[in-house]
Amino acid sequence: MAAARMLDVDVARALDLPPQLADEWDVPLKTDFANIESATSAIVEYAREHPLDAIVAVDDSATLLAARAAAALGLPHNPPEAAEAARDKGIMRALMSAGGAPCPIFRRFHLTDDPREIARQVTFPCVVKPLRLSGSRGVIRADTPEDLEAAFARVKRLLLGDGNPEDRTDILIEDFIPGFEVALEGLLEDGVLRTLALFDKPDPLDGPFFEETIYVTPSRLPDETQAAISEAVAVAAKSIGLRDGPVHAELRVNDQGPWMLEIAGRSIGGLCSTVLEFGAGMRLEEILLRHALGMKAPSLERTGAAAGVMMIPIPRAGILHAVEGIERACATPHVTGVEITARLRSPIIPLPEGASYLGFIFARADDPATAEAALRAAHAELRFDIRPMLTIVR
Repeated sequence: MAAARMLDVDVARALDLPPQLADEWDVPLKTDFANIESATSAIVEYAREHPLDAIVAVDDSATLLAARAAAALGLPHNPPEAAEAARDKGIMRALMSAGGAPCPIFRRFHLTDDPREIARQVTFPCVVKPLRLSGSRGVIRADTPEDLEAAFARVKRLLLGDGNPEDRTDILIEDFIPGFEVALEGLLEDGVLRTLALFDKPDPLDGPFFEETIYVTPSRLPDETQAAISEAVAVAAKSIGLRDGPVHAELRVNDQGPWMLEIAGRSIGGLCSTVLEFGAGMRLEEILLRHALGMKAPSLERTGAAAGVMMIPIPRAGILHAVEGIERACATPHVTGVEITARLRSPIIPLPEGASYLGFIFARADDPATAEAALRAAHAELRFDIRPMLTIVR
């Protein structure tokens, strides 16, 4: 919204509002993302009296609807099939593998399958993944058959708790790929990938859960490795049919090169994009809106030295009562801001069941190592008062 104001662009917000919540929000477009047909019809009907020039999805849940509605209105868009593939890890894996993108060996199973039988069919260590959750929610590493049974049961409880029908829900189990992770932020223009930023993730992500913490750019990897990463993402995007707009990709890198984990047809989530600047001080969102509206961007080159962001992890479940040390954290050299996004006196839940962070720490420095050290130093200043949740049984 801030980028739209910078460009003097009018915006009609479409929010995911199921019918029971629609009356509580005053927005132009109240749409239920779970009902793609009716949501698409609502956008098309709105556009009859309020012509639209572009439709932009800002998170995973909106990408398929944005593609469907843009297609119905004749606006630039990714094929709906590609948007669907980017949302479903099973479809994504199958298409990427067939298209030549480097990715782990995988198999798809039903929630009704026997995990003891599954354990006889997979290779250890492996990773259990829900097909449609994001932010590493429900992603669990298993090193033994016993680990797999426990992980399968935990993911099953999570999916059933979210309302997924047991007899029509699948999960993915794939080989665990050793190495370190990176994240690529890119822009597709008529199928051609332009890498906007490559983030290193310096903290090891080896499981059993995969909570992301620190992102730092520019990457400290050799130029040839960075080029190989960009090529792998380009192949993956082509494999699933993405052709237009932002992409956010997650990869592992080891001695055999880059391996695709996931690719999404949207930009980086949360507040992470605020560390990126391009050209004459443009933010990522301004570049994406300019692209969607056919407005040329002065430059797509990232400016500034090094930048980093820490997604503050949730150490344990409970009620967040207070956060101490924010002023000291903000005073850490090279730290540019601390944002606590979790609500006080509200429940917080860590991965693999949780879907959020406590907040974000931002840093800028002359080099990536200094930015990373600043994030860690600032985080060490924070203290979180998390108290147990009480359960009253009558």
